[in-house]
Amino acid sequence: MQPANTLLAPSILSADFTKLAESIALAEKAGADWMHCDVMDGHFVPNITFGPFIIKAIAQCTNLVIDTHLMISDPDTYIADFIQAGSNQITVHQETCAHLHRSVQLIKSLGAKAGVSINPGTPVSTLEAILPDLDLVLLMSVNPGFGGQKFISSSFDKLRKLDEMRNAMNPEMILAVDGGVTVDNAQDLVSAGADALIAGTAFFKADNPAEAAVKIKSASR
Repeated sequence: MQPANTLLAPSILSADFTKLAESIALAEKAGADWMHCDVMDGHFVPNITFGPFIIKAIAQCTNLVIDTHLMISDPDTYIADFIQAGSNQITVHQETCAHLHRSVQLIKSLGAKAGVSINPGTPVSTLEAILPDLDLVLLMSVNPGFGGQKFISSSFDKLRKLDEMRNAMNPEMILAVDGGVTVDNAQDLVSAGADALIAGTAFFKADNPAEAAVKIKSASR
C-alpha cells in the first residue's frame, strides 16, 4: 500500500563517516523512515563506497528500514551477503541484471523487499514486465556515482509515467526518487507520483537537518 505520508530516506553516503552512529541518530530524531545505503563497485558507476560490513554496522545502530541500493555489475553474487548483514530491502539496477526476474525472486526468497532502479537514460517501458513483482521502483534523477548532483528535469515526465504504470499494474508498489532531491522540489516530486524521497546532501549537509526533514516529509499529493 502506498504510504499516507511522504517517506524520507537520508542517504548515508552524505553522512560524516567518522560519526556514523551519530549521523544515524540524527536521521532517526529528524523522523527518517529509511536509511538509504548506496553500494558502488567502481565498475557500473565511477565510484567505490562500501560493502556488507557497513550495512551490518548500520543495522546495529538503528531500527529504521535499511534500504540498500546495489549500483554494482553483478548484484546476484552479493544479494545474500547484504541481506544477511541487515538490509530490509534491496534495489538492483535494470541495466545490470541479465535475468531481472531471477534477481528479484532471489531477493524475495531471502526475506527482503525487492526493488529495481533505472538510470536517467533508461526508458520506464523497460520495467513493464517486472513491475507487478516489485515492492519498489527507484527512479534515478541524476547519473549515479556521486552525491550533490543537479536534478535532471526530464525525470518528472518519467516519474509521471511510472506512477501511471504503477496505478495500473501494481498499486501497492512504492515509487522512490534519488538524485538532486531538495526541500524546493520535494512537493513537485510527490505531486508527480513519488512516495519516498532519497535525500543525501539535502539532509546531511543542511544547516538544519531536522528542519529540512520536516519540509521534505510534509510534501503531499
